[in-house]
Amino acid sequence: MLSAGARLASRKPVRGSRCRRAGRGARRARGTRCSGGRAAADRGRGRHRSQVPRGYPDPPAAAPAARTPRREGAGGRCRRRRGAEEPRRRRLRPHPRLLPRPERLAEPSGMEPWRQCAQWLIHCKVLPANHRVTWDSAQVFDLAQTLRDGVLLCQLLNNLRAHSINLKEINLRPQMSQFLCLKNIRTFLTACCETFGMRKSELFEAFDLFDVRDFGKVIETLSRLSRTPIALATGIRPFPTEESINDEDIYKGLPDLIDETRVEDEEDLYDCVYGEDEGGEVYEDLMKAEEAHQPELVKVHRNLMQEIHDSIVNKNDQNLYQVFINYKERLVIYGQYCSGVESAISSLDHISKTKEDVKLKLEECSKRANNGKFTLRDLLVVPMQRVLKYHLLLQELVKHTPDPVEKANLKLALDAMKDLAQYVNEVKRDNETLREIKQFQLSIENLNQPVLLFGRPQGDGEIRITTLDKHTKQERHIFLFDLAVIVCKRKGDNYEMKEIIDLQQYKIANNPTTDKENKKWSYGFYLIHTQGQNGLEFYCKTKDLKKKWLEQFEMALSNIRPDHADSNFHDFKMHTFTRVTSCKVCQMLLRGTFYQGYLCFKCGARAHKECLGRVDNCGRVNCGEQGTLKPPEKRTNGLRRTSRQVDPGLPKMQVIRNYMGTPPPGLHEGPPLHIQAGDTVELLRGDAHSLFWQGRNLASGEVGFFPSDAVKPSPCVPKPVDYSCQPWYAGAMERLQAETELINRVNSTYLVRHRTKESGEYAISIKYNNEAKHIKILTRDGFFHIAENRKFKSLMELVEYYKHHSLKEGFRTLDTTLQFPYKEPEHSAGQRGNRTGNSLLSPKVLGIAIARYDFCARDMRELSLLKGDVVKIYTKMSANGWWRGEVNGRVGWFPSTYVEEDE
Repeated sequence: MLSAGARLASRKPVRGSRCRRAGRGARRARGTRCSGGRAAADRGRGRHRSQVPRGYPDPPAAAPAARTPRREGAGGRCRRRRGAEEPRRRRLRPHPRLLPRPERLAEPSGMEPWRQCAQWLIHCKVLPANHRVTWDSAQVFDLAQTLRDGVLLCQLLNNLRAHSINLKEINLRPQMSQFLCLKNIRTFLTACCETFGMRKSELFEAFDLFDVRDFGKVIETLSRLSRTPIALATGIRPFPTEESINDEDIYKGLPDLIDETRVEDEEDLYDCVYGEDEGGEVYEDLMKAEEAHQPELVKVHRNLMQEIHDSIVNKNDQNLYQVFINYKERLVIYGQYCSGVESAISSLDHISKTKEDVKLKLEECSKRANNGKFTLRDLLVVPMQRVLKYHLLLQELVKHTPDPVEKANLKLALDAMKDLAQYVNEVKRDNETLREIKQFQLSIENLNQPVLLFGRPQGDGEIRITTLDKHTKQERHIFLFDLAVIVCKRKGDNYEMKEIIDLQQYKIANNPTTDKENKKWSYGFYLIHTQGQNGLEFYCKTKDLKKKWLEQFEMALSNIRPDHADSNFHDFKMHTFTRVTSCKVCQMLLRGTFYQGYLCFKCGARAHKECLGRVDNCGRVNCGEQGTLKPPEKRTNGLRRTSRQVDPGLPKMQVIRNYMGTPPPGLHEGPPLHIQAGDTVELLRGDAHSLFWQGRNLASGEVGFFPSDAVKPSPCVPKPVDYSCQPWYAGAMERLQAETELINRVNSTYLVRHRTKESGEYAISIKYNNEAKHIKILTRDGFFHIAENRKFKSLMELVEYYKHHSLKEGFRTLDTTLQFPYKEPEHSAGQRGNRTGNSLLSPKVLGIAIARYDFCARDMRELSLLKGDVVKIYTKMSANGWWRGEVNGRVGWFPSTYVEEDE
């Protein structure tokens, strides 16, 4: 049985004046014969009209008399003898004059079909010309991974024929959710049948692409699509061409490679995919929304303009900054408007293209209103542009304001408008998430609860489940949300709900013993009930998928029970705020439309996840409302003793003198904390200008306030970190062994080893000028460094820095960077770098930014930040105000308004 690649190769006609050596014997064995110049002349005279692909015009009347130049190889086509029952195959090409003029393409002769497919996608304007599938090191895996989520396939059909697919029906950013990706792929396959006239037998199955079970069939389907009349009418040359390399073997290992490889989402690819909705549905929705908001929008902007004018003319712009601060919350009405404006503009474009009378009427209105200077399309964008550009205007004012007081005030206004822009963008993003949740709801049978109540989706996919008292593994599809897991059984394209697991009652635990089996569906972890009820064990297909699921479960649980949720006697829980709300700590808006932040169910305080540890003492601790408080815990010396575990992320201070409560802290601060020299205090709250800080005495567990000059920073011993997964980490290793590892490697190959004689210390060994050199990594006060003038918060950060900066900063004779991790096989590092980002082909750094605020990630796509973090920026293309970057080896998306770019 021929594979998909072989089937493709066998269908390709062979060029040349004679049958090629590779096909002559086989064709004669099947009863084929060569038809030379006569067949070509017949085609030139317009005969065999049945062999002209459908969709081409009839030959012009002059065609039979015209003598056409003989094309190279036209005289030697091989035609298969058909049996009486075999349908006629339309293989012969029409006369060149009948074809639309094709775009100028590079001749792909001799390419594998998957490479020709990639070229075809580029000419269809689905992939950029410099996409990684065009690189010399590209493999078929790269194309498979690019197409797996179905987004680009749907865009392909719309490029071949506008509005073939209503993009309202697909998910432009499925983030490799199995449910959403399969939905996109099935939408593509349906349109291939209904719009492009393809038969179901010509199509691949959805799992052939998502699981890459038969990527050869995917290529074959796209090849057939490229030869449909609609595709040929674009003038783009179909594929594969006559000459092609048989590539049937390269698809065999793809399913395992897909399972084992985690690839970053190509968000920048999808920025060219616009939400062009069919008809005027979204347009009408926008008009309704605009009509509802129009009076308020007009009122707000008239008042804003008046106050700005008054500030400049009458007050010498001294209070200009305050005007913007005051209007921040009034301008949030733009969130919903901006959420629909892009789709509505695409819909308006569609209406203008398909309805000439509407287009002429719009042009008439534009001329009457402003002499045609602005179209309705332009005007629809203006409100969104206005509200999202205030912070850019203020940024310019800050740059050009020399007075330090005025500059500081303008920075306050700038922060307010950045906060507003981020709020608007998050409302847009949450509306996209709500559309995903609605699709989940419609596809799960027997689900009587609103999925919206379960929080944001964290992921979904196939998994096997067993209860801890049984050993039978059941195949299930699970949908993981912040607050719950919906366990389903797949029924075709839909799902039947079997169980809902309330994650608030569970904790996660790894089962490392299952990893030793080293076979599919053997990698397990536990979901343990906190009250001792029967738990569950989940089994994943691969070790990498297990790691992914553990991370997603841990993220969901951290959203339910975040660090510091009970700090300072609070009881914070995730909450949906129905009104615009600000964080009690940072005064910035709680962004989005649902589960925007956390609410203390004792005192009503509101906060971001990243701000929970900095909220003042709960206002109801001493108010006597016992009904809202937990049972009091044991107290010592009048102070509350807490059982909360020590937080490794909070700073530790060493006590240098005794303090027994005299002088007492201020009345507004709280009880004193008794400390003695030598004690260690966990700092909970304080700043450089405060006389008293709040902390926890680790010896007694008591919490209270103490003089800030009674302590000094505690020597910090770095927490052990597992670097074993890093390609440069060698573990415990001596110098001689390191030299043995490097002796036969190229220069600039390096490793980082744990110095066995010096516990807790590391060294870099690198081959330079054909010799192994060793650099001791110093650890002091919690920082890592090899030179006193540059220190790093982590070993990962140090290695990342010296990948791009020469070691001569600390050692003048070592003018090299850390280039080749010693675990990377030579000659393959570059290829694997395409997919993992761990080698030379790492993302291009667009710039460096400094985090101005803490930010706590809500899912695995996001990147948590701490104030002062140095962020490498990789992408600024996102339309929702998010950038992609890296901090300490972690890569993800973060709000652009939380950082300040280093100029």
